[in-house]
Amino acid sequence: MMDLAQTLHERLTASLQPTELEIINESHLHAGHAGAAGGAQHFAVRIVSTQFAGITRMAQHRLVYAAVADLMPHPIHALRIDAKGA
Repeated sequence: MMDLAQTLHERLTASLQPTELEIINESHLHAGHAGAAGGAQHFAVRIVSTQFAGITRMAQHRLVYAAVADLMPHPIHALRIDAKGA
């Protein structure tokens, strides 16, 4: 079974070279949610990267989603993203 938190960490580190990165599995907060059916997981990501400097929040989120696009909507159902430019 894939360790999704580790996979997220590896993907985001490789693509965005963050100066800070925290990944929290919040799946337990969404038990019973339709999106959690079949084992899909929910994560919170706090990431700081120089690549986010001077771009909109939407553009920051697009960069994060691009790094993990093949993992959504399964095995990752949702990401809560807190992104900041370094």
